[in-house]
Amino acid sequence: MTRARTLGELKATGYRPRTVKDELRANVIARLRAGDEMFPGIVGYENTVEPQIVNALLSKHDFILLGLRGQAKTRLLRSLAQFLDEFVPAIDGCPLNSDPFEPLTHHARQAIEVHGDAAPIRWMHRDERYQEKLATPDVTIADLIGDIDPIKAATLRLDYSDERVIHYGILPRTNRGIFAINELPDLQPRIQVGLLNILEEKDFQIRGFPVRIPLDVAVVFSANPEDYTNRGNIITPLRDRINSQIITHYPLTREQGMAITSQEAWGHRDSGVDVVIPQFMRELVEEVAIQARKSEYVDQNSGVSARLPIALLENLVSNAERRALRTGEKSVVTRVCDLQNAVSAVSGKVELVLEGEQEGAMAVARALLGRGVKAVFQQRFPDAFKAKGRRRGQSAPEPEAQAASEYRPILEWFAGGQPLRIGDDMPSAAFASELERVMGLAGLASKYLEPANAGEQAVAMELVLEGMHQSSMLSRERTDTAVTEYKDMLKSMLSGLGDD
Repeated sequence: MTRARTLGELKATGYRPRTVKDELRANVIARLRAGDEMFPGIVGYENTVEPQIVNALLSKHDFILLGLRGQAKTRLLRSLAQFLDEFVPAIDGCPLNSDPFEPLTHHARQAIEVHGDAAPIRWMHRDERYQEKLATPDVTIADLIGDIDPIKAATLRLDYSDERVIHYGILPRTNRGIFAINELPDLQPRIQVGLLNILEEKDFQIRGFPVRIPLDVAVVFSANPEDYTNRGNIITPLRDRINSQIITHYPLTREQGMAITSQEAWGHRDSGVDVVIPQFMRELVEEVAIQARKSEYVDQNSGVSARLPIALLENLVSNAERRALRTGEKSVVTRVCDLQNAVSAVSGKVELVLEGEQEGAMAVARALLGRGVKAVFQQRFPDAFKAKGRRRGQSAPEPEAQAASEYRPILEWFAGGQPLRIGDDMPSAAFASELERVMGLAGLASKYLEPANAGEQAVAMELVLEGMHQSSMLSRERTDTAVTEYKDMLKSMLSGLGDD
């Protein structure tokens, strides 16, 4: 479609200006009527956060997203640009993107006075109309709003009260668009005061000179509740002017978390190795984050970002990829032991409380991996310990008796005195062959984990052994040579006593 290039051509099209918030409201209404997805790529907020954002846009509100780290706040703010018109006209060369029918600056007014209907028009794409600023303690009023430029004043021989000597900040330059401030509490209180007029009166002043320019801008914010006490605060008058406060959250279910992790993690590599991730391994990765959000060693006020399972899954794939490149295999399945080499994705993603600091970051990270394995094992497999609380002579119900009997062949095999040793870098065939030695292990893994092929079957058997260890049914030792050894629990305890 041919767009108007001059003010006269624009008038001929019947164009009528509208404010940014009117524009956002109209496009949200059109999206709702069409039944289209409101925020593509955002998982888990469909019935909680998204309706509140839509309500704020329909109400023409400035709003703030309040939530812990890794809850997609910035992504949500950036996605607001999709509700702007694809293109809007502006007077060419105007630093504040003046509407052709409502010129704000001296440059815009002069262009219309000199050229009349021949004044040149440029068209702004919606992506140009979204700007954001990360709030830091060193941000100044000049950065956000602007300042007097004495060089301009001296060069043009103008008074400081003349708008032509203003060096505009990022916020006025976002006129007719959306401006986002991330981590608002980090902004110093005296700088937050500078936003009051923009939110309420929709204008701004520079220093003490009577230069008042009305802006058309939608202002949105993000903040972490932890910052209210640790690094700063949102001043009360500014809080009062932010019309809607929307609380974000972590995935409400493990399935939502898995969908986010699968969407964001880099899993398809270009090394020529096909890395397969079984479904139960994806569950395990997500469960590690869930356990971290429950752990007494982790500061829950700080939160556990959704970036933890994303980074963990990527490291898991990388370790499997590294093993395949060394062994020369074209296809490889991620293993439970790969998590031990991916632990760096956990240790740096959690803030520890005092008890956690005393334990050490790596120790806490490995403990979280173990808790994740135990949780998946308990969810997938029957409890072998339920029948132990029965009085002598009292028969156990059928399901409990069956549960105990399903683990018995494995426990008896280890009680026979032979340990099982598997190395992290073992080729797939040798890895599977070693695990198949354990009596009853393959059947139990197949029944409850439902592996899709032989490669997944071997990893499922490994998960059973690790789950039994985390449930205190087997002993496990891990050597510096990346070899994991599973043994009978009782014999390990007795051998320790003998050493003493």
